[in-house]
Amino acid sequence: MSIEDRAKATAKNVEGAAQETLGNVTGDPKDKAEGKAKQKQAETSHAVQDAKDAVKDVIDKA
Repeated sequence: MSIEDRAKATAKNVEGAAQETLGNVTGDPKDKAEGKAKQKQAETSHAVQDAKDAVKDVIDKA
């Protein structure tokens, strides 16, 4: 995963956490749900890129 992609995913995770916290403070279930969704999206992006990196490492070692 490129540094840029990791930074974008991390930024989305932070944004999601902030939005979820805002939803918790204000009691807005929509903000809570959207914040959690952004965090899951970032987590998925990291997992996909980690898998790609692992495959690339295996290919490079072959």
